[in-house]
Amino acid sequence: MSNKFFDLTNFKGDFTGGLVAGVVALPLALAFGVQSGMGATAGLYGAIAVGIFAALFGGTETQASGPTGPMTVVSAALVAAAIQMNGSLDDSMNIILLTFLLGGLFQVIFGFLNIASYVKYFPYPVISGFMSGVGLIIVILQIFPFLGLDSAKSTVAVIQDIPRLFSEANVSALILGVITIVIYFVFPKITKAIPSALVALIVATLIAFFAQMDVPLIGEIPSGLPAFQLGGIFNVDPSAYALIVEYALVLAVLGSIDSLLTSVIADNMTKTKHNSNRELIGQGIGNILAAAIGGIPGAGATKGTVVNINAGGKTRLSGIIHGLFLLTVLLGLGKLAAHIPLCVLAGLLIPIGFKIVDFKGLKHLTKVPRPDAVVLVLVLLITTFGSLIHAVGIGIALACLLFMKKAGDISERGLEVGKVADLGNSKPWQDEKEFYEKYKDKVIIKHLFGPLFFGFTSYFKDQIKALPNDIKAVIIRMDRVPYIDQSGLYTLEDIIFDLRAQNIEVLIVGLKEQPKDMLEAIEIIPDLVPMDDLFENIEDSFVYLRKRFQ
Repeated sequence: MSNKFFDLTNFKGDFTGGLVAGVVALPLALAFGVQSGMGATAGLYGAIAVGIFAALFGGTETQASGPTGPMTVVSAALVAAAIQMNGSLDDSMNIILLTFLLGGLFQVIFGFLNIASYVKYFPYPVISGFMSGVGLIIVILQIFPFLGLDSAKSTVAVIQDIPRLFSEANVSALILGVITIVIYFVFPKITKAIPSALVALIVATLIAFFAQMDVPLIGEIPSGLPAFQLGGIFNVDPSAYALIVEYALVLAVLGSIDSLLTSVIADNMTKTKHNSNRELIGQGIGNILAAAIGGIPGAGATKGTVVNINAGGKTRLSGIIHGLFLLTVLLGLGKLAAHIPLCVLAGLLIPIGFKIVDFKGLKHLTKVPRPDAVVLVLVLLITTFGSLIHAVGIGIALACLLFMKKAGDISERGLEVGKVADLGNSKPWQDEKEFYEKYKDKVIIKHLFGPLFFGFTSYFKDQIKALPNDIKAVIIRMDRVPYIDQSGLYTLEDIIFDLRAQNIEVLIVGLKEQPKDMLEAIEIIPDLVPMDDLFENIEDSFVYLRKRFQ
C-alpha cells in the first residue's frame, strides 16, 4: 500500500476506475435506499458519504464503498422496528440516525481496539448461512414491488400476504420488472463496457415514461447538498436505547465483515495488503457522516471495488472520485431520478439477492460435516424468518459448542488436539532432513497438527501467502489431522487453487479417513489434487519429486 496520502501518478486510471465504479453504484444506491424504507434519497446520500470518506480514511487503496445488500437488510429491519415503536418514519428518524451514527462509532472503536484480528475467526457456516439469509430476504421483500404493489416489511408477513399477488398484481409493473432482469443478464453478453444495471435502469425507465405506464415511481429526490440531520438525536426516548445499541452493534460487526471480505478480494486482485484496522476506522467515519446527512450505512462493495480495479483504479483517489461522481448526479440529475419505477429497482435487486446467496455452501450441505450443515441451515432460517441478531449469536455459539464436542471425541480416541498447527519457520522433521537440504530452494514442506477448523483457517492462509514465489512444489503433511470442518475444507480448496494458479504443485501426505472423505465429497480430489499427488507417507512424495526434478 502506498505511503502517500494522495498519489497522483495514476490519476488517469483512478479517474476512470472511480467513474466506472460510480456508474455501477448509482442504480444500486437508489435501489438499496428504497429497500431500506427510507427512500432512494437516503441510499444516494449514504453512497456519497461512505464512498468519499471510507476511501479517504480507509485502509484499502482500491476499495469502493457504499450501501450493500447485508447492510441494507439490517437497516430495513431497524427502520421497521423503529416505526413499530413510534408509528411513522418521520417520528422514528432520530432513533434510526442515532443508531447509524453509533454503528459507525463502534466501527471506529473496533479499528482502534484491533477487533479486525478477531473477525476472521467467524466460522464459515455462520457467514454462509447469514449471507444466504440476507440474499433471500432481499428477494422475498422485492416480490410485491416487482408486481407494482406495496410490500410488508418482514419476510413472514410477505409470505402470508402472497394471495394478494394473484388479485392485485400490476401487469405493467411485471412487464417492466421482467425487462429489467432480462437486460441485466443479457446486456453483458453484448458488451461489458457499460454496466448492465445502469442500462437496465435507463431503458426500463424510458419505456415506462414514453409508454405512460401506470406504475409506482420513486418520487422526487431533493436536489442540492444534503442538510445536517442529527439535531434531534439527543431527544430520543430512553426506552429506545436497547434497540439502538443492539442494531448499532449488528451494523458495526456486519459492516466490518462485509468490508474486510471485500478488502481481501482487492488484495488478491492488486497483490497488495490492506490495513484492516484503518479500514474499519475509515468505514466508521463514512457511516457516521452518512448518518449526519440522513443516509443509510454502507460497507466495502465487492462489485464496485472489482470494476474500479479492472478499470485502472490503484489508489484511494479512485474511491473518492466514485463518491464525487454520485454527488454530481445528485446535484444535476436528481429530478430525473423521480421517474424511475419501483418495479425496475426490484428487478435490479432480485438478481443481486440471488448473487448474495451462497449456493456453493448450500450445494455441499449433504457432503460437509453434519454439524456444519446444521449450523448453516439454522442460521439461514433464523436470518430469513427471525432475527438477524439472534442468527449470528446462536450460530457462533452452536459452532463453537459442536467443535468442542468434536474435539472431545477426538481426544477420547487418543489423537492430538492440543497443538492446532505448526506452520511458521518450522524446522524439517527427522524423516525430511536429507531431502530438504537438497531441494529447499524448490520445495516447501508444511506440517499440520490437530483438526483443521474455523479458528485456524486465517492463520493457514497467511502462512501460505508468505511462501516464496519461485518454489516448484508444496507438500502439506496431514498425517496428524484427524478432522476437517467446512471452514477448513474451503480454506484448503482456496489455498490449493491459488498455488496451482501460480504453477506450484501441491502434494498431500498422510490423509486420514475423515479429511479424505471431505476432500472427495466436494471434488477437491481429484479435480484440484489428482490422485498422483496424494501419498500415504512422506518418502513416497520425495521419490515422486526427485524424479520430477531430474
